[in-house]
Amino acid sequence: MLTLKLLRENPEFVIERLQVKHFDAKEIVYQILDMDRQRRAAQTELDACLAQQKARSAEIGSLMKQGQRAEAEEAKKAVAELKEKSKALEEKMAEAEKKQQELVVLLPNLPCALVPEGRTAEDNLVVKMGGPEPHLPENALPHWELVKNLDIIDFDLGVKLTGAGFPVYKGKGARIQRALISWFLEKNTDAGYLEYQPPYMVNADSGFGTGQLPDKEGQMYYAPLDGFYMIPTAEVPVTNIYRDIILKKEDFPVKMTAYTPCWRREAGSYGKDVRGLNRLHQFDKVEIVRLELPENSYAALDEMVAHVETLVQDLGLRYRILRLCGGDMSFTSAITYDFEVYSAAQQRWLEVSSVSNFESYQANRLKLRYKDENGKTQLAHTLNGSSLALPRILAAIIEDYQMPDGHIVVPEVLRKYTGFDII
Repeated sequence: MLTLKLLRENPEFVIERLQVKHFDAKEIVYQILDMDRQRRAAQTELDACLAQQKARSAEIGSLMKQGQRAEAEEAKKAVAELKEKSKALEEKMAEAEKKQQELVVLLPNLPCALVPEGRTAEDNLVVKMGGPEPHLPENALPHWELVKNLDIIDFDLGVKLTGAGFPVYKGKGARIQRALISWFLEKNTDAGYLEYQPPYMVNADSGFGTGQLPDKEGQMYYAPLDGFYMIPTAEVPVTNIYRDIILKKEDFPVKMTAYTPCWRREAGSYGKDVRGLNRLHQFDKVEIVRLELPENSYAALDEMVAHVETLVQDLGLRYRILRLCGGDMSFTSAITYDFEVYSAAQQRWLEVSSVSNFESYQANRLKLRYKDENGKTQLAHTLNGSSLALPRILAAIIEDYQMPDGHIVVPEVLRKYTGFDII
């Protein structure tokens, strides 16, 4: 979340920058500042009241020793009244602080200066394209038909077991899924990311820490009996490893990676874009997360984008990198680069990764800090990226590597993990 210091010192800047995200922040910002003034005024009054209380309390003993009982009783009465007033002021402060906090979490992160103007995905800026053009056979099929013919992914069985959006991977379909996960993790660990295997459910504090709560409750699966949320991405548990932690400057950078299944309700999704593996409720993803000093976070972002690019390049897929416009960015991101791979069979681009810098927004929620060279506590920066999300990567591989006979060539980098060349 945004810091109160920023809101106090630069309210108009906050309002102006959030217009890039098409978020009207004016009313909320000034409500926050009003609550802040009320809280600080109550604090000043409370400090004065406690000082009077202390002084009058000290008088009581002295008055009693001097035999001035009436005066001592008056002092006791005054102390009792001051205690009641202090209690009321503390309650007023707590209420103002609670309302202020409720308002602050409604404000998205500020987009950085590199973020282009725009409202929808159509306004995103293509910053790079690469990879070979797919050359499909004349009888090319979309992946949902290919996998049915080869009996490697069963969507109908998933509906029977759970519901739509929960496919069952079988035989070579399961093997190539596992191969992708192993290869992604190996590439990430070779690049210096420490592998974790985190829980797949998190508590509300973790959801708040990375910004999924209170913004995305409707997209998360929830177990009310335990108060746990199924994770929508490994970003949530992995970043929260460092919640309420104070690091040293020499601890940076912190680089982490994890494979997890992920769950998203994807409420409101419909139409041709959800066919097959295009949009699922449960899917596998490998994530990279970095904690950085503020002055290094944008260089780290560039490194992460370059790393993800090597993955799609090594898979031999046609891809493009987009810098998201203000209207298409997430609530918590300061800047996001999306990777899309081209599905020639569907004749459309499929998003397979988002790489984002959150600057200090998540760190403020997480209370993730470090001591600078002067011993002063500062907020760290957090970043993350998919490396990669599997369903659409697998869809693109199946479609772009299909042969005229309906079989699929396995990308060369995966063969030592699958043990076969052809599906």
